[in-house]
Amino acid sequence: MRGVVAAGHPLTAEAGAGILRAGGNAVDAAVCAVLASFAVESPLTGFGAGGHMMVHQGGETTLIDFFVAAPGLDGIERATELVPVPVRFDAETTQTFYVGPASCGVPGTAAGLAHALERFGTLPLADLVGPGVRLAREGAPVNHGQAYILDILAPIHERMPGTRELYAPAGRPLGEGDHFRFPELAEALERYAAEGPDLFYKGEVAAAIGDFVVGHGGIVGPGDLASYAAIERKPIDAPFRGTEVLTNPPPSSGGILISYCLGLLERLGPRSGPEQLVAAMEGANSRRDLAFAESLYEEGMEIGFLDPAGLDLAAADLLGSTTHISVLDADGNCASVTCSNGSGSGVLVPGTGVILNNMLGEEDLNPAGFHLIAPGRRVPSMMAPTVVLRDGEIVLALGSAGSNRIRSAILQVIVNAIDHGMEAQAAVDAPRLHFEDNLVYAEPGIDEATLKGRRIAWFRERNLFFGGCQAVERHHETRAFSGGGDPRRGGAVVRV
Repeated sequence: MRGVVAAGHPLTAEAGAGILRAGGNAVDAAVCAVLASFAVESPLTGFGAGGHMMVHQGGETTLIDFFVAAPGLDGIERATELVPVPVRFDAETTQTFYVGPASCGVPGTAAGLAHALERFGTLPLADLVGPGVRLAREGAPVNHGQAYILDILAPIHERMPGTRELYAPAGRPLGEGDHFRFPELAEALERYAAEGPDLFYKGEVAAAIGDFVVGHGGIVGPGDLASYAAIERKPIDAPFRGTEVLTNPPPSSGGILISYCLGLLERLGPRSGPEQLVAAMEGANSRRDLAFAESLYEEGMEIGFLDPAGLDLAAADLLGSTTHISVLDADGNCASVTCSNGSGSGVLVPGTGVILNNMLGEEDLNPAGFHLIAPGRRVPSMMAPTVVLRDGEIVLALGSAGSNRIRSAILQVIVNAIDHGMEAQAAVDAPRLHFEDNLVYAEPGIDEATLKGRRIAWFRERNLFFGGCQAVERHHETRAFSGGGDPRRGGAVVRV
């Protein structure tokens, strides 16, 4: 066997698997899969997005940060305000996203994927864009998961010309079985392969992005784009039940919150059930204040934050949103990559195939208030591509979509796999919960008796609200590959 790919869409996973079959490594496959996802998962990813990739290769693990940066280096004054749009996950659960040109940050995917490929890949970019080009130009049927996403994001897409016609070509949102095509994206992918990432930061596409965003009241200017670069960071290394959990470091917040929860779970007992999970989430939430948000930019902040002596068990009273792709190859290499457009800004830059992110309008990522992140700084992210090692070998690689629920989704899949011995698919499928604002959100199957005294908001069925976690693993004894594709997100696994 050559490896395994887990992704948020069957065609995304198959694109990556094709590269493994052709002899590419995990990073080659991940880059190809990400580019294919631009075509079949376009509402939540693309050249206007940002992300993080965790690479384990040659016994070393590296985090590549290509998330969205805050604009403003050009001194342009914002001429429009954020537009609030409520998105309904189901009849009872609504989350407000803020969109429009004022919500757009500096995208990072073009720079990040090229950086990952240059550092860790074996194949040229021209060999990896083919599936994405074909899927964008010829189109593909909208599956059930994508139909749900298009439905809930329709209030954003219908606001501006461009996304309105792209996602509702006949005057109504595309539904399951409809054919979706994105010819401008096909052209952008071909140009990316031929000209490289500078096209999006210093070239013709960069000029179009700056002109359109600034012309419509946003502030992403030429200086913001030209100064953007991917950054390599050292992962957080958190021990858990005899394993090493390597995850996303600051200035992202998701990885450090997951690590904090794992540390709490270690102190709360030898096994973790719903009661302990909620207690750990509550403990982490108690430390996620404005001081925490600002300290994410301080070098070494995680050392004090994760110090076991500082873990607050009093807060853990036991009585009481994105796409992800994970790849493992036969040589033990791994690439775990999360990309996101947020909910999307609704801004499609004409002639470029670029739908811009709304990261400046994501409340979860701007806890101190909107438009307060210094120009050039990365927007803090809940994204946390993660690998779990035992005796230096990867036993699990995972990550998730899901806005503020990313951290709880990843935490629970790790606990299911390591604490409870579940295989990847079972660990991903298991019912989830999420604790926020003194309320436990829960899927059917969570044992209510273990949450006595807690306020619970029950979902009627599994829901994208709880993330879209894609995980891959290699069994220590049999050496067989397997994976878990999240049914909440239309996930799929392909073994090669």
